[in-house]
Amino acid sequence: MTESILLSLKDTMHVISSNLLIPTIIILLLLLALTVVELGGILAETLTERRRMKVDVSELVDAFQGKDAGKIMDKIEHSLLLRRQKKVLGKLIRHSNLPSASLQALARRLLAGEELHYTKITNRTDLVVRLGPMFGLMGTLIPLGPGMIALGQGDTKTLADSLLIAFDTTITGLAAAGIAFAISRLRKRWYDDYLSNLEALMESLLEVFAHERGIEKQEVQDA
Repeated sequence: MTESILLSLKDTMHVISSNLLIPTIIILLLLLALTVVELGGILAETLTERRRMKVDVSELVDAFQGKDAGKIMDKIEHSLLLRRQKKVLGKLIRHSNLPSASLQALARRLLAGEELHYTKITNRTDLVVRLGPMFGLMGTLIPLGPGMIALGQGDTKTLADSLLIAFDTTITGLAAAGIAFAISRLRKRWYDDYLSNLEALMESLLEVFAHERGIEKQEVQDA
């Protein structure tokens, strides 16, 4: 009775694992395709966003001092900042008439939105880094069972086919994960730098606006 149940369970697991081979290969090919797309995306970022251009944040901060919102916006538009950075700073400038507490809350919300945007981008390649080796290992182990059976029966052709599938899935999973890991590391270094620059510029703008309010308030009191 026990042997019969055990045999049924073993047969069930064998059927399940055998049927998982095709979905595993499909997922590996999809992960590899996603990696190729992300590789093209990072090349596009390099060309369109002028990644090699260095923005002098300290120079921009100095340029903000004593300027009104219009002149500051003009300075930002003619800088080497990214389009997204210009857009975020522009939103902050357009709402510069808000009370200080509200303006600071808006600045935090805008910065959090940028962080979320960049996190979503890096999460795609991080997913490939985690799933690539996992499905590569599955694609390696699943065909080894039939291959070992074929070896015991002297069927070298089936054994060779099983080993070929095992090697191919391993290489595909590791290749996708390796490329995705390099993309993630490079992007994270870029995005950390961009967010740091954006935060510094936003803090500078908040100080400029607060200083302008102080001057206006003092002029009203003197009048």
